Amino acid sequence: MQLFITVLSSVFLFAGIIGAFFGVGIGGGLGLAVLGAATAVGLAGVGSAIGVGIAGEAAAGVTAEDPDKFGRLLLLQALPGTQGFYGLIGGFLVMNKLGFFTGAIPDLSIEVGRQFLFACLPVALAGFLSAFFQGRVAVAGINLTAKRPDQVGKALIMTAMVETYAVLGLLATLLLLNAIRV
Repeated sequence: MQLFITVLSSVFLFAGIIGAFFGVGIGGGLGLAVLGAATAVGLAGVGSAIGVGIAGEAAAGVTAEDPDKFGRLLLLQALPGTQGFYGLIGGFLVMNKLGFFTGAIPDLSIEVGRQFLFACLPVALAGFLSAFFQGRVAVAGINLTAKRPDQVGKALIMTAMVETYAVLGLLATLLLLNAIRV
């Protein structure tokens, strides 16, 4: 719970920094939309960092015993990192739709801002949770590969199965963002 509160407070800080960087006040509908983008990037990125970190710890231990397994283990470690990219895509789509890259930033109502915020939640939450659990499955796959190197393909498939839900979260965010009229 403490980690979640830390992550959430970091997301709010990130939203304020983004708003200040682009000269946007963080209040109102635009503030909620920027908060949605920051939530997508922040939660998915933190989940990926945690997942890659726990898989990396296991991979480092196995590599210390058998350095020849490094290549096989690196892929298992890297898989939980993809959710961070999905969150980044969601955040960029919000910023693009809001005109951050062209300078034509609209004034949004609170209702439209909420739509952006809630549209970002699927990729944020699915990214955070699936990256964490994908890291745990990757650790199991690393342990399998350590004992039976010929089973690395099965370990990769089991680890990639968790990815499905991050992809579904990204798809839901894309569809919800596409439905918002600015």
